[in-house]
Amino acid sequence: MATHKSALKAHRQSLKNRDRNRQLRSRLRGALKGIRSTIDASDQAGTKSAVQATVSLIDKMASKGIIHRNAAGRYKSRLSARVKARQSA
Repeated sequence: MATHKSALKAHRQSLKNRDRNRQLRSRLRGALKGIRSTIDASDQAGTKSAVQATVSLIDKMASKGIIHRNAAGRYKSRLSARVKARQSA
């Protein structure tokens, strides 16, 4: 372990950032799981608002660097494809 003041502070900051990122990633995973179950339940009214909220959360995570922007695009694309397939069925 480093003994310089700056290194100790950087370590403390990295621990805080890791915890924050872990919470945000967990929140994102929960939201994705929830929206998938909403889509599969064929709840048309709830699906539209839930998709908007989830897409907003995905964009927020990508802008903060929690997930990669291509991963964010992939999540949004798969969600919209799932919604469209469910509506046509």
